[in-house]
Amino acid sequence: MTDPIRIAIASKGNPEALAEGFRTELPEAEVFDDPARIDGGPVPYLVVGKPDAGVIASVPGVELVLSLNAGVEHLLRPGEVPEGLPIVRLVDPAMTEGMSDWCLAVVLSWHRNLAIYRQDTKWTRRTEVLSRDRTVTVLGAGALGSRVARLLALIGFQTRVWSRSGRAVEGAEAFGGPDGLIAATTGADAVVNLLPLTEETRDILNADLFGRMARGGFVASAGRGQHLVDADLIAALDSGQLSAAALDVFRTEPLPASDPLWTHPGVLVTPHVAAPTQAGSAVRIMAENIRRHRRGEPIPELVDRGRGY
Repeated sequence: MTDPIRIAIASKGNPEALAEGFRTELPEAEVFDDPARIDGGPVPYLVVGKPDAGVIASVPGVELVLSLNAGVEHLLRPGEVPEGLPIVRLVDPAMTEGMSDWCLAVVLSWHRNLAIYRQDTKWTRRTEVLSRDRTVTVLGAGALGSRVARLLALIGFQTRVWSRSGRAVEGAEAFGGPDGLIAATTGADAVVNLLPLTEETRDILNADLFGRMARGGFVASAGRGQHLVDADLIAALDSGQLSAAALDVFRTEPLPASDPLWTHPGVLVTPHVAAPTQAGSAVRIMAENIRRHRRGEPIPELVDRGRGY
């Protein structure tokens, strides 16, 4: 392909920095940091975060949509991205590393009672349990979930991993399908959710799942806010079925100040920071995908609309 490289960025984050990154990676490219500034000619490559409705359709001549996020459910809403237009989700080792850090931090903090000790004002020793005597289930076996499961297993936790397909992960016991979800979460001391959002996974963190876990268990969710039934979580915490939860994603973001999750003593809220997009790394990956597209080569991480990710 010899046509000029033209890229538009539709992001509410820092589009100017992204544009500078693309100009460095692809010096021959013409880059628009705002779709409203396009001069009317075709722009084959559209980099998107979570743009307002109608923005994608307003860009002329798009051939490839490159997501700044690993999750793409917002791009799959009816009328958002035209059928047949390929979408590439961002799978970035830097994001995977960040997510692993967050998951290990919250699991180990719960495992070693650090939040409880932080609130203590007396010399009170709690019962401490070895990692090999805890079972941790990771929901999701993609780039994020598989690395988190491997690291938990390396630490010494009895690790299970569940996914739609039952994909194998080194060091973990793999489960798949609806029956596998029941088996994977039954008796689990902790559940870490890193699933994509589909109709099958919506509301998956619910009273039934919490009730199957070992009493006093822990839930960490950094997948999507729509995975969690908030009222079921609060009820499980209040009853003692769960002892704590760490949440990075929510149905409404930013989380409203009046939401009870903010003040519940068993809940850690982090503001969707578990795996932020690393601009430099993301631009390098997207620039390589643009080169692949121009060479007519296969592009990794194309979204399967039927699966929803």
